[in-house]
Amino acid sequence: MPTVLRIGRFRFFFYSNENQEPPHIHVKAAENEAKFWLHPVRLAFNHGYRSHELNEVERLVRDNQTALLEAWNGYFSREQL
Repeated sequence: MPTVLRIGRFRFFFYSNENQEPPHIHVKAAENEAKFWLHPVRLAFNHGYRSHELNEVERLVRDNQTALLEAWNGYFSREQL
């Protein structure tokens, strides 16, 4: 479960066995977790975030979309070698 980024209380990560899915990122804070597709950025699921928190998380995903996609592609392309 590689952690890609930490911003404040949010941890951005993906699971190492998810390479069969389109690029996405999980965002966890305490017991809350959301999953966002990365291209285009859109919510896949939300478990526990309130709407104003989800808006903040989505903004952070959008602001860091390039770095998150690079981390995804870098990790899973290494896996193919």
